Amino acid sequence: MITDCDEVLLHMVRHFRDWLDAEHGIEFALGGNPFREPMRRRGSDEPLPEQDVWRYLEGFFDTQMKRQTPIEGAVAAIAELQREADVVVLTNLLDHFGERRRSQLLDFGIDAVVYTNQGPKGAALKRIVEERGASRAVFIDDIAQHHASAAEMVPAIARLHFCGEPELAPHVPCALQGGHAHARIDTWQDALPWLLERLHGENQ
Repeated sequence: MITDCDEVLLHMVRHFRDWLDAEHGIEFALGGNPFREPMRRRGSDEPLPEQDVWRYLEGFFDTQMKRQTPIEGAVAAIAELQREADVVVLTNLLDHFGERRRSQLLDFGIDAVVYTNQGPKGAALKRIVEERGASRAVFIDDIAQHHASAAEMVPAIARLHFCGEPELAPHVPCALQGGHAHARIDTWQDALPWLLERLHGENQ
Protein backbone atom coordinates (compact mmCIF):
# COMPACT_ATOMS: atom_id res chain seq x y z
CA MET A 1 0.00 0.00 0.00
CA ILE A 2 1.31 3.43 -0.97
CA THR A 3 -0.06 6.42 0.92
CA ASP A 4 0.38 10.15 0.90
CA CYS A 5 1.08 11.87 4.22
CA ASP A 6 -0.35 15.40 4.50
CA GLU A 7 -4.15 15.40 4.94
CA VAL A 8 -4.09 11.58 4.82
CA LEU A 9 -1.91 10.63 7.79
CA LEU A 10 -1.20 14.06 9.27
CA HIS A 11 -2.97 17.41 9.32
CA MET A 12 -0.91 20.04 7.52
CA VAL A 13 -3.01 22.81 6.00
CA ARG A 14 -4.69 23.85 9.27
CA HIS A 15 -1.30 24.16 10.97
CA PHE A 16 0.18 26.00 7.98
CA ARG A 17 -2.75 28.46 8.12
CA ASP A 18 -2.30 29.06 11.86
CA TRP A 19 1.46 29.57 11.46
CA LEU A 20 1.00 32.03 8.60
CA ASP A 21 -1.47 34.02 10.70
CA ALA A 22 0.47 34.01 13.97
CA GLU A 23 4.02 34.41 12.68
CA HIS A 24 3.66 36.25 9.38
CA GLY A 25 0.36 38.16 9.45
CA ILE A 26 -0.93 36.30 6.41
CA GLU A 27 -4.56 35.27 5.99
CA PHE A 28 -5.20 31.90 4.37
CA ALA A 29 -8.82 30.71 4.34
CA LEU A 30 -9.59 27.00 4.04
CA GLY A 31 -13.12 27.60 2.76
CA GLY A 32 -12.10 26.91 -0.83
CA ASN A 33 -9.55 25.04 -2.86
CA PRO A 34 -6.28 25.79 -1.01
CA PHE A 35 -3.36 27.22 -2.92
CA ARG A 36 -5.79 28.42 -5.58
CA GLU A 37 -7.51 30.72 -3.12
CA PRO A 38 -5.16 33.67 -2.67
CA MET A 39 -3.24 34.25 0.52
CA ARG A 40 -3.12 37.87 1.60
CA ARG A 41 -1.18 39.85 4.12
CA ARG A 42 -3.50 41.10 6.84
CA GLY A 43 -5.14 44.36 5.75
CA SER A 44 -4.19 43.97 2.09
CA ASP A 45 -6.33 43.04 -0.91
CA GLU A 46 -3.30 41.97 -2.94
CA PRO A 47 -2.75 38.22 -3.31
CA LEU A 48 0.58 36.91 -2.12
CA PRO A 49 2.92 36.31 -5.09
CA GLU A 50 3.25 32.65 -6.02
CA GLN A 51 6.97 32.59 -5.28
CA ASP A 52 6.23 33.75 -1.73
CA VAL A 53 3.63 31.00 -1.28
CA TRP A 54 6.23 28.36 -2.15
CA ARG A 55 8.80 30.08 0.07
CA TYR A 56 6.46 29.96 3.06
CA LEU A 57 5.56 26.34 2.35
CA GLU A 58 9.21 25.36 2.39
CA GLY A 59 9.68 27.43 5.53
CA PHE A 60 6.84 25.58 7.21
CA PHE A 61 8.35 22.18 6.50
CA ASP A 62 11.80 23.44 7.42
CA THR A 63 10.81 24.69 10.87
CA GLN A 64 7.23 23.71 11.78
CA MET A 65 6.72 19.98 11.14
CA LYS A 66 6.47 19.60 14.92
CA ARG A 67 3.10 21.37 14.72
CA GLN A 68 1.53 18.58 12.65
CA THR A 69 -0.91 16.17 14.29
CA PRO A 70 -2.35 12.83 13.14
CA ILE A 71 -5.60 12.53 11.24
CA GLU A 72 -8.16 10.81 13.48
CA GLY A 73 -7.79 7.04 13.22
CA ALA A 74 -4.73 7.14 10.95
CA VAL A 75 -2.18 5.63 13.32
CA ALA A 76 -4.37 2.69 14.31
CA ALA A 77 -5.44 2.08 10.71
CA ILE A 78 -1.86 1.98 9.45
CA ALA A 79 -0.92 -0.44 12.23
CA GLU A 80 -3.79 -2.72 11.14
CA LEU A 81 -2.83 -2.44 7.47
CA GLN A 82 0.82 -3.24 8.24
CA ARG A 83 -0.31 -6.59 9.61
CA GLU A 84 -1.72 -7.33 6.16
CA ALA A 85 0.62 -5.59 3.69
CA ASP A 86 3.73 -3.48 3.19
CA VAL A 87 2.93 0.20 3.71
CA VAL A 88 5.12 2.94 2.25
CA VAL A 89 4.68 6.71 2.22
CA LEU A 90 4.99 8.76 -0.97
CA THR A 91 5.12 12.43 -0.03
CA ASN A 92 5.54 15.49 -2.22
CA LEU A 93 8.44 17.11 -0.42
CA LEU A 94 11.93 18.05 -1.51
CA ASP A 95 14.27 15.10 -1.09
CA HIS A 96 16.18 16.54 1.85
CA PHE A 97 12.98 16.40 3.95
CA GLY A 98 12.66 12.63 3.54
CA GLU A 99 14.46 11.53 6.70
CA ARG A 100 12.72 14.23 8.74
CA ARG A 101 9.34 13.03 7.49
CA ARG A 102 10.20 9.42 8.40
CA SER A 103 11.27 10.54 11.88
CA GLN A 104 8.10 12.65 12.25
CA LEU A 105 5.88 9.68 11.42
CA LEU A 106 7.89 7.39 13.68
CA ASP A 107 7.23 9.77 16.59
CA PHE A 108 3.51 9.05 16.11
CA GLY A 109 4.08 5.28 15.88
CA ILE A 110 4.04 4.96 12.08
CA ASP A 111 7.15 3.04 11.02
CA ALA A 112 7.25 3.13 7.22
CA VAL A 113 9.65 3.69 4.36
CA VAL A 114 9.28 7.23 2.99
CA TYR A 115 9.72 8.18 -0.67
CA THR A 116 9.90 11.85 -1.66
CA ASN A 117 8.57 13.22 -4.94
CA GLN A 118 7.95 16.48 -6.75
CA GLY A 119 5.09 16.91 -9.22
CA PRO A 120 2.56 14.27 -10.35
CA LYS A 121 3.06 10.94 -8.59
CA GLY A 122 2.36 8.43 -11.36
CA ALA A 123 5.98 7.80 -12.37
CA ALA A 124 7.10 7.40 -8.75
CA LEU A 125 4.23 4.98 -8.09
CA LYS A 126 5.22 2.91 -11.10
CA ARG A 127 8.82 2.69 -9.85
CA ILE A 128 7.75 1.71 -6.33
CA VAL A 129 5.38 -1.02 -7.53
CA GLU A 130 8.01 -2.43 -9.89
CA GLU A 131 10.82 -2.28 -7.30
CA ARG A 132 8.73 -4.13 -4.73
CA GLY A 133 7.28 -6.65 -7.17
CA ALA A 134 3.78 -6.02 -5.85
CA SER A 135 1.07 -8.16 -7.44
CA ARG A 136 -1.63 -5.97 -5.89
CA ALA A 137 -1.32 -2.39 -4.68
CA VAL A 138 -3.45 0.45 -3.35
CA PHE A 139 -2.72 4.18 -3.59
CA ILE A 140 -4.16 6.82 -1.22
CA ASP A 141 -3.89 10.55 -1.83
CA ASP A 142 -5.89 13.73 -1.18
CA ILE A 143 -5.14 15.42 -4.52
CA ALA A 144 -7.08 14.54 -7.67
CA GLN A 145 -4.13 15.34 -9.94
CA HIS A 146 -2.11 12.52 -8.42
CA HIS A 147 -4.93 10.03 -8.99
CA ALA A 148 -5.10 11.08 -12.63
CA SER A 149 -1.36 10.55 -12.92
CA ALA A 150 -1.62 7.17 -11.19
CA ALA A 151 -4.46 6.07 -13.48
CA GLU A 152 -2.33 6.92 -16.50
CA MET A 153 0.96 5.41 -15.33
CA VAL A 154 -0.18 2.47 -13.15
CA PRO A 155 -3.75 1.69 -14.26
CA ALA A 156 -3.94 -1.58 -12.29
CA ILE A 157 -3.42 0.13 -8.94
CA ALA A 158 -6.52 0.61 -6.74
CA ARG A 159 -6.97 4.31 -5.99
CA LEU A 160 -8.63 5.85 -2.94
CA HIS A 161 -9.20 9.61 -2.82
CA PHE A 162 -8.96 10.51 0.86
CA CYS A 163 -8.91 13.98 2.44
CA GLY A 164 -8.91 13.84 6.23
CA GLU A 165 -9.13 17.61 6.82
CA PRO A 166 -12.85 18.38 7.36
CA GLU A 167 -12.46 22.08 6.50
CA LEU A 168 -10.81 21.16 3.23
CA ALA A 169 -12.53 17.97 2.09
CA PRO A 170 -15.72 19.57 0.67
CA HIS A 171 -13.72 21.91 -1.55
CA VAL A 172 -11.04 19.75 -3.20
CA PRO A 173 -11.72 18.46 -6.73
CA CYS A 174 -12.90 14.86 -6.42
CA ALA A 175 -10.91 12.18 -8.25
CA LEU A 176 -13.84 9.76 -8.06
CA GLN A 177 -16.11 12.23 -9.86
CA GLY A 178 -13.28 12.91 -12.29
CA GLY A 179 -13.05 9.21 -13.13
CA HIS A 180 -9.54 8.69 -11.77
CA ALA A 181 -10.20 7.08 -8.36
CA HIS A 182 -12.12 3.95 -7.45
CA ALA A 183 -13.55 5.46 -4.25
CA ARG A 184 -13.73 8.69 -2.24
CA ILE A 185 -13.67 8.18 1.54
CA ASP A 186 -12.55 10.83 4.02
CA THR A 187 -12.42 8.97 7.36
CA TRP A 188 -10.16 6.12 8.38
CA GLN A 189 -13.06 4.35 10.08
CA ASP A 190 -14.74 3.91 6.69
CA ALA A 191 -11.56 3.66 4.62
CA LEU A 192 -10.00 0.74 6.48
CA PRO A 193 -12.58 -1.90 5.44
CA TRP A 194 -12.42 -0.70 1.82
CA LEU A 195 -8.62 -0.92 1.83
CA LEU A 196 -8.54 -4.40 3.37
CA GLU A 197 -11.02 -5.60 0.76
CA ARG A 198 -8.87 -4.20 -2.05
CA LEU A 199 -5.76 -5.78 -0.62
CA HIS A 200 -7.18 -9.24 0.03
CA GLY A 201 -10.66 -9.53 -1.47
CA GLU A 202 -11.83 -10.31 -4.97
CA ASN A 203 -12.21 -6.61 -5.84
CA GLN A 204 -9.15 -4.66 -6.88
